[in-house]
Amino acid sequence: MNLHKRPWISRRTFLRGTGVAMALPYLEAMMPQSVFAAPTPEAPSRMGMFYFGTGMNMRQFWPDQTGAEASSSRILKPLEKHRGEFTAINGTFLSEGGGHDGAYPFSTSIAKGKKQQRSPDQIAAQVIGADTRFSSLQLSVDRGTNFGSQALATISWNEQGVPLAAENDPKVVFDRLFRPDTRDEKIQEKNEFRRRRSILDLVRDDAKQLAGKLGQTDREQLEQYYNSVRELEKSLARRVEWADTPKPAVETDNLHGTYKKKMEGPEGSGDYLYDDYAKLMYDLIALAFQTDSSRVVSYVVRKELAGGVYPEFNVSQGYHSLSHHGNDPQSLEELARVDTIYMQHWAYLLDRLKSIREGDSTVLDRTVLGLSSGMGFEHSKDNLPTILSGGSALGVKHAGHLKLEQEVPLASVWHTMLDRINVPVNGQFQDSTGVISELVS
Repeated sequence: MNLHKRPWISRRTFLRGTGVAMALPYLEAMMPQSVFAAPTPEAPSRMGMFYFGTGMNMRQFWPDQTGAEASSSRILKPLEKHRGEFTAINGTFLSEGGGHDGAYPFSTSIAKGKKQQRSPDQIAAQVIGADTRFSSLQLSVDRGTNFGSQALATISWNEQGVPLAAENDPKVVFDRLFRPDTRDEKIQEKNEFRRRRSILDLVRDDAKQLAGKLGQTDREQLEQYYNSVRELEKSLARRVEWADTPKPAVETDNLHGTYKKKMEGPEGSGDYLYDDYAKLMYDLIALAFQTDSSRVVSYVVRKELAGGVYPEFNVSQGYHSLSHHGNDPQSLEELARVDTIYMQHWAYLLDRLKSIREGDSTVLDRTVLGLSSGMGFEHSKDNLPTILSGGSALGVKHAGHLKLEQEVPLASVWHTMLDRINVPVNGQFQDSTGVISELVS
């Protein structure tokens, strides 16, 4: 006699409509029902790696004190509401980093020009990505790889040491998550966007049938998910509309210098304010995790050399120029201002992941995120701006501002992240000195 009933709803259930397939978030109704009240299965573990090119203003990055109760620094102030859910790790370095080739060894510890090896995200993808539609997602402010240049657009490498191309267009990423791939259906999808036909409209009948089978908690969870998709669609629809609207001619002679040349970065994929773009990309990461479309993400948030600042930042130079500050007070002030803006966006991602509940925890609790750079301050390979976020349900023990007694390679952070999501590494992992014990419970 089988005493364990099957789940009411399969974890792989999709809401379907003409030309769309909409994955569902983690719901109580997906848990196995048992006359013996079998233990609830855990939601999946997830991992994200994020690259911030050209370092940061480390003079205003580290808090003055150490420990969980350390007062926030200027740059980390946006993360204050997530105290207890992140750690700024003081004491990481890249032995092959520094300068503007740091994106190459960032995830592999191998210098530019040498044969690369599989990056940590791809090691994770092989283990925890096997059951998802996308074993991993590679995102960037620039499409492709830019392999060979200093402005590398990806930090993901396969087992042959080949760079994996990244995507920078939110619309393309959205299509991958929710839209079909055939040419005819893509044409139909484009027309649907222009007519404001929402994916939620297309799956309405399936959604109504599903709602009748769910309890109150699951219905609230689904409504939150639907709202997220709806808001994302509205933002993307505005982009489609404005893409056909001619831009006005303006006189540029007296405008701020950064307006006088073509901006690099996300502007190559559409006419966005960077604030909108950053939040769209983080929304898509949250949806990919929420729907279990992917459990592994890499994202080049800021490239080396080119880009990194946008007109609305209201600074006088590009990020690279600001990093060559020569102790000029204005340049240092503007550099800290830009870094703080990026941390505001990082806080937005943590907000989104924390808002999504999975049983007794949240997506943030079961996701370990690491961000850093290929350099620290003034193009140094030491004192990298490294932050570990999330993962409290995975045994991550956050310390606020952790100043390590001895410097450790950045690979030790990736090693710790893989350890927390139960992804084994065989033998010596890069140049890691082992899991950072201060970060595990």
